[in-house]
Amino acid sequence: MSIAFSLALFFMMWWIVLFAMLPFGLRRTQEEAGDVIPGSEASAPEKPQLLRVILLTTIVTSVLFSFYMWVRASGFGLDDIPFFVPPSQL
Repeated sequence: MSIAFSLALFFMMWWIVLFAMLPFGLRRTQEEAGDVIPGSEASAPEKPQLLRVILLTTIVTSVLFSFYMWVRASGFGLDDIPFFVPPSQL
């Protein structure tokens, strides 16, 4: 696997994990806090803590990517899954 492909795969995984991590850790909306910033939606989070989300996303993606690379290097494939019938043989 080339470095460019690895970086592209990591970035795609990071982006998917980012959207999965965004709702975690949000406590109150601006409306619940009583401090709606003009020009923003009242349902926007009061303190989004984006740096924390970005760091957690990077950590989770690194673990997932490392697991993917380990499985890829081990030589495990679809043929190793018991009772798996490839679509071409159905």
